[in-house]
Amino acid sequence: MQKVKLPLTVDPVRAAQKMLDFDGIIKAELLTRLAESTQSVVSDANVTLSFDFDRRHLAFMHGRADVEVVLTCQRCQEGFNHTVSVEFCYSPLLKPEEEDEFPEAYEPAEVDENGEINLLQIIEDELILELPQVAMHDEADCKASGNMTFGEIPIADERPNPFAVLKNRS
Repeated sequence: MQKVKLPLTVDPVRAAQKMLDFDGIIKAELLTRLAESTQSVVSDANVTLSFDFDRRHLAFMHGRADVEVVLTCQRCQEGFNHTVSVEFCYSPLLKPEEEDEFPEAYEPAEVDENGEINLLQIIEDELILELPQVAMHDEADCKASGNMTFGEIPIADERPNPFAVLKNRS
């Protein structure tokens, strides 16, 4: 099955009514914020999305995205390839004043004036949040892992306690 480019925005309620499923890609050059958070985006993002209604008749979108990026190892400062995989579940937040009553099973997705959600922004946000906080090679692959040595901490100068004079005055 051939993968197609995903639409940038979609009406989640209409898509749920039609029970749409998307299996497509987001071009790497569109993932600009992800590229700023990494050295580079190596591949297009593979994305699968499913739209449906739950038991409460709330429209929701369940999806999965995978992309390969180049990260900088924090030990040796060299780049390495890393695959970012994420699963997510969103429901459109049609009435912002009801956000407190929003079900915990879904993340709220803000809709624009046309009732559409920005798929590119949601998927890119999820991929950025899934990046490791401290990017490192596996220790076996890292050039710096064998060079790391830990020495002894020198003992601080033993200076006399300045309050010892007060102790002798009693």
